[in-house]
Amino acid sequence: MEGSHWVKWIKTTFFLSCFFLFPTVFYFLSSISVHRPVSFINSGNAPNSTFRLRWWIPSVSGDGTPPLALTLPSPPRFIPKKAMSSVERDLARARAAIRRAVSQKGNASSSSTPVTGDEYLNVYRNPAAFFRSYSEMKKRFRVYVYEEGEAPLVHDGPCKNIYTTEGRFIQDLDMMRTIRTRDPSRAHAFFLPFSVSMMVKFIYVPDSHDHSPLHRFISDYLHVVSSNHPFWNRSAGADHFMLSCHDWGPYVSRANSELYNKSIRALCNANTSEGFNPRKDVSIPEIHLLTGEIPVEIRSPPPPHTHRPFLAFFAGGLHGPIRPFLLQHWQDRDPDLRVYQYLPKNSNMSYHSFMHKSKFCLCPSGWEVASPRVVEAIYTECIPVIISEGYVLPFSDVLKWDEFSLTVSVADVPRLKELLSRVTDEEMERLRRGLRAVRRHFVFNQPAKSFDVFHMILHSVWLRRLNVKLP
Repeated sequence: MEGSHWVKWIKTTFFLSCFFLFPTVFYFLSSISVHRPVSFINSGNAPNSTFRLRWWIPSVSGDGTPPLALTLPSPPRFIPKKAMSSVERDLARARAAIRRAVSQKGNASSSSTPVTGDEYLNVYRNPAAFFRSYSEMKKRFRVYVYEEGEAPLVHDGPCKNIYTTEGRFIQDLDMMRTIRTRDPSRAHAFFLPFSVSMMVKFIYVPDSHDHSPLHRFISDYLHVVSSNHPFWNRSAGADHFMLSCHDWGPYVSRANSELYNKSIRALCNANTSEGFNPRKDVSIPEIHLLTGEIPVEIRSPPPPHTHRPFLAFFAGGLHGPIRPFLLQHWQDRDPDLRVYQYLPKNSNMSYHSFMHKSKFCLCPSGWEVASPRVVEAIYTECIPVIISEGYVLPFSDVLKWDEFSLTVSVADVPRLKELLSRVTDEEMERLRRGLRAVRRHFVFNQPAKSFDVFHMILHSVWLRRLNVKLP
């Protein structure tokens, strides 16, 4: 009996100690904050518990310009190494390698640069960071593609129209055995392989203005994915990405709040006024390949000293508010500025011939900010003149667009000839050198090649994934 008495006393003492000590310890631990967390509630078949998701948010200027490539903070201290997953340890090693490259000047060797010659490094925001990051991506990055869904809405996309980027990326990733993994436990990112363009083609009722069928499809697809796998719920979609070149891509992504607010969205329509967030989203180029190949006229770079008698060129429909304003001021107003809604019927020059003959190619936004003429201008080394509002240019987390293009505000359209005439021959040659340097970043290859548009899109996703810290 005496022994039993002592056992009861010990249990009572231990219980009271825990009762008074636990609130103190809990308060102390909860007061420790290294980064301000964002909390999400798990859904689907996951336990109903709240977890914290840490974000590394790079600074973004007020005009929506992305930060310099890979401005990474020090490794966070709130997760000990032994508690980190193998995937997170892999990402931590990549971040450390990139930081070392940035700290060592002159680290971008000519053997790793996409174009020989140091002068071409000017087109990159941070050459050392970019080339090391790209190398780490090729070595480490693994993407899991969800197998749920069937063509044509999933695992398929257009490859021979203005939405070519959408279909080619889906196909190229499917064939990229060195990057695509069949083992989701090894994946750093998860791709949602649905095609918004194919949804519009097959389940949208023309002229109905009813997007609800598209929204339902996205909602249902994510429900299936989150029910069959734990990965979406684990991160609230933060390590998942979608890709769309259709104008409606941003709107369709609103079907799921986590997809819209947390996931990486690779979009051609990268308009900050329509919810594009350069901190987590990826701007991709719109490439129009009518036959699936680059048109013969612009397939090869033009000779370095091509004669260009026209100051500037534009031809296109009156879509959106900017183009009518441009044509109002310059259509048939000046022989140096060839500005048309439709090419003259009596002209023996094609659209691409005008590009070859012009010093500058005007790239005003239509209803949406993106336009394939930006990439076509790069192919023809006709200096792009971006006339837009809220457009985050493709790969601007890595590329310095002012090294191979000009930007003119909408308000300055009436002064267009004055502004373009000020550009010296030396300045134009510098910009064309930049165009030659970045050309391969905007070309699809079959199969995909290093530094081409497929790998640049993937690298932009890799950058966003590096800036997300998961438990």
